[in-house]
Amino acid sequence: MNTRDDLLAFLDAHQISHRTVDHPAVFRVGEGEEIKAGLPGAHTKNLFLKDAKDRLWLISAADRTTIDLKRLPPVIGSARLSFGREDLMVEILGVTPGSVTAFALINDVERKVTFVLDKALADAPLVNFHPLTNTATTAIDQAGLRTFFAAVGVTPLIVDFEAMAALGPQTLG
Repeated sequence: MNTRDDLLAFLDAHQISHRTVDHPAVFRVGEGEEIKAGLPGAHTKNLFLKDAKDRLWLISAADRTTIDLKRLPPVIGSARLSFGREDLMVEILGVTPGSVTAFALINDVERKVTFVLDKALADAPLVNFHPLTNTATTAIDQAGLRTFFAAVGVTPLIVDFEAMAALGPQTLG
């Protein structure tokens, strides 16, 4: 499995401009607000999920985004979603809870994970992700993000979570 140093070397090898800042461990969205305040760009939350048909999903969304896991399956073409097991996350993505990141796709060499990217991140000029550890944050620009996805062979499924939330609660007709 690739480590933080391997990831940063990969970014350098692909001429992806990046800036990494070390900080105390951050495990959940809402923690480390003072760290985020000092880092320009969009901040993220990342969910490792498994659906009822055993397909694996990684969602990267803007940190304040509401993700309705009950309404999401028909949008992304999944079965019912639940959180993936920690051992599976470590095996496939090489990260532990609190360190889940789009950069972990570098470790999914068999492409077992379908990647979902929030439109807010796809449109952000600068995006911040953990570099395979929750004790640092790495910022890359949009061109670098696209280059990273191409280099690891991933085509993100882009979802507009803000538009989904604007539709309000799901109703039965």
